[in-house]
Amino acid sequence: MNPKNHKKEKTQTSKDNVAYKTSTGKSSPLGATVYPNGVNFSVFSKNSERVELWFFRNADDTTPFQVIPLDAEKNKSFYYWHVFVKDLKPDVLYGYKVFGEYDPSKGNRFDGEKLLLDPYARAVVKGENYSRAAAVNPGDNAPYAMKGVVIDPYTYDWEGDEPLYHPYAQSIVYELHVKGFTKHPNSGIEEDMRGTYTGLIEKIPYLKDLGITAVELMPVFQFDETDAPSPQLQNYWGYSPLAFFAPHGSYCYCDEPQVNADEFRDMVKAFHKAGIEVILDVVFNHTGEGNQTGPVISFKGLENSFYYILADNPEYFADFSGCGNTLNTNLYIVRRLIIDALKRWVTEMHVDGFRFDLASVMSRDEHGNPMDNPPILWEIESHPVLSRTKIIAEAWDTGGLYQVGSFIGNKWAEWNGKYRDDTRRFLRGDNGMVHAFAASIAGSLELYNKPFRDPNRSINFITCHDGFTLNDLVSYNTKHNQANGEGNRDGSDENHSSNYGVEGATDDLGIETIRLRQIKNFFVVLLLSQGTPMISMGDEVRRTQSGNNNAYCQDNEISWFDWDKVHENPQLLEFVKHLVRFRKDHPIFQLEKYWAIPDPGEPNILWHGTKLNQPDWGYYSHSIAYTLQDKESDCLFHFMINAYWEPLPFELPENRAGKNWYRIVDTHLSHPDDFKRNELPLEHAGFYELKPRSIVVLKEGDASSKA
Repeated sequence: MNPKNHKKEKTQTSKDNVAYKTSTGKSSPLGATVYPNGVNFSVFSKNSERVELWFFRNADDTTPFQVIPLDAEKNKSFYYWHVFVKDLKPDVLYGYKVFGEYDPSKGNRFDGEKLLLDPYARAVVKGENYSRAAAVNPGDNAPYAMKGVVIDPYTYDWEGDEPLYHPYAQSIVYELHVKGFTKHPNSGIEEDMRGTYTGLIEKIPYLKDLGITAVELMPVFQFDETDAPSPQLQNYWGYSPLAFFAPHGSYCYCDEPQVNADEFRDMVKAFHKAGIEVILDVVFNHTGEGNQTGPVISFKGLENSFYYILADNPEYFADFSGCGNTLNTNLYIVRRLIIDALKRWVTEMHVDGFRFDLASVMSRDEHGNPMDNPPILWEIESHPVLSRTKIIAEAWDTGGLYQVGSFIGNKWAEWNGKYRDDTRRFLRGDNGMVHAFAASIAGSLELYNKPFRDPNRSINFITCHDGFTLNDLVSYNTKHNQANGEGNRDGSDENHSSNYGVEGATDDLGIETIRLRQIKNFFVVLLLSQGTPMISMGDEVRRTQSGNNNAYCQDNEISWFDWDKVHENPQLLEFVKHLVRFRKDHPIFQLEKYWAIPDPGEPNILWHGTKLNQPDWGYYSHSIAYTLQDKESDCLFHFMINAYWEPLPFELPENRAGKNWYRIVDTHLSHPDDFKRNELPLEHAGFYELKPRSIVVLKEGDASSKA
């Protein structure tokens, strides 16, 4: 910043005689911006009467080392308060005190006793004395508050790194929790690095060997771990952000704020070197400030009625997130905040994409009504900085909006919740599911009927962080969330699961055999359907949460990746690896047009039942078969799926001249016969008997060679 642009300097002196000279500063950019000769601060607050900027040396300091009052005549431009602090260097801790009317009946919650986080803080520290209660109770909370940190984001050496931007068609996503992936004592990670960005780097070889192309990280925006139902529990998932620009500090190995941001960058750079994208699960639908009884940490104290959608009685908060409040995402100041945050994570942190939690909230106006053309969603879709990033919507909210298949725009991908439910129900053996299941396998064309849409924008998943793990999906009939302290009332009751005879873990070999077969069935469907598959952390080795389907507050071994499972289930892990490689090796599974649309010539898919060309779409049907033609390589694949509890004979297509069928997958067989890449030609009499609850995949090959 050019000193000539500053007005006459003034000096503010703190109690310990440290003084930084200040000048007017500028309203742009927002946040704390480092220049060679100092730092510019700017924050939005329309209706406040007075603002102070407080500086601290350490997170637990009881008093600031300098307080800078901002003059409304000199340090305010329109709705922006700003000041330039000469010679200030990075690593200083800061916060705001904002004074104004406290009248919740008008939507105003200014409280000059509360130290507020800068919404644009690029780093945040939380001391040992941090207290969420202090931000709720009357009185000065500065000694117990989170504090922003001045950092310079442009000093990091990226060594030529750039985001990868893999096409959806070539992507296999792996959802994981940064802490939970390495926190378990058996992770093999040095103790003080477990649960950190640095620790995650150590496990990249495991992920690369698995074959995934992208990690989707559960929330890494700064959040409050103590935002939990009881003091004995922790906010583990992190879906209650407080600072959209700051990496969560507790995931850092080092406790120096500037280095914290660099640790995140080191992780991203390491993933990119391994050819793996980094996608962030971002939460812009609500914050961790809760409802009218919640703490004043940042947004409430800066401009409550702008940042949040309020109820008809402004004393209360509209809640379309299920978390107490709803961000007013289509109001100009919040739109700018969201776009600026996304730009920061792409340009300064090199992330490859974003999954938007409860994205349908972002289609609501300031009164909570759904909008036909929500400005924020179109701006995210069309912004040039975000033009190559993946943008993935969780296209529903807790207020009743369900927009899977109808989400706004032309670029957005969607978590396909219908795929999850239809696949679970069909493979469980529910009646009336065969048509919906077949549609899901083939890219959900009936759901995503927009012209020219890429079918790979459907993010297919069977499980995710929210709900049962895959092991628990086949081991429990009902949820078991007693450990959450909410009387087992939390978490979904609609799991479409089955225990196949015994609730929970069992030594019954017959039940265990069915469960393992069903897990393999789910993986075959997931990884060989049309669309982009997403695997949930640990499903490939049967990670369990002991029936807890809402482990948001379980920062313990219930949620952590148990690395002993890798050694206990090597055969399943190898099976999944084979499927991943098989998908990558064959262009038909990466096609960017729907299998069912004939372009040119015949469609790529032909449906059958147990009889060729006779699919049974009836209510009591539990089987389906289909032939895929990979026109690029002139190769056929034949799938047979028996979700019935009795064996069924499936008629096979005749071999083309000079070709034979080779069995690739039979989930009824034990390892290593369940997946065979070099099988001898299949000997058959025109049919294949599928055992109960099993899937068989055949691949056509030359009669004189192996598949």
